[in-house]
Amino acid sequence: MNRPDNDQHLSRGLDLFNRAHFFDAHEVLEDVWRALPRTSATKKHLQGLVQLAVAFHHESRGNLRGARSVLDRALRNLTGAERSFPALDLARLRAEMADWQKYLAGTALRPTPPQIALRDSTR
Repeated sequence: MNRPDNDQHLSRGLDLFNRAHFFDAHEVLEDVWRALPRTSATKKHLQGLVQLAVAFHHESRGNLRGARSVLDRALRNLTGAERSFPALDLARLRAEMADWQKYLAGTALRPTPPQIALRDSTR
């Protein structure tokens, strides 16, 4: 991302997401997404984060079909996102999202609220 204002907005968007303020997280993250160059791989990865917020906004409003659809697209767009967001624990996020996909498919109980965590720096 490399621009301090983008990094600050990204942090704010992730904080909002982690506090389950999904609509607000979507708005903040989308502003960062819009500022990136069209051909940037980071733009696609950030779109995945925006879509995660949208998916969980849908889920919070009871729109499970919409949540499932957007979550699937988000995960596709987050493929390879470790290059764009090396500080994020994307392996943990993907594991959590697998549980959410089962829930949204009607095959599991509702998981704990999702979190986008930082990687453990001791790894």
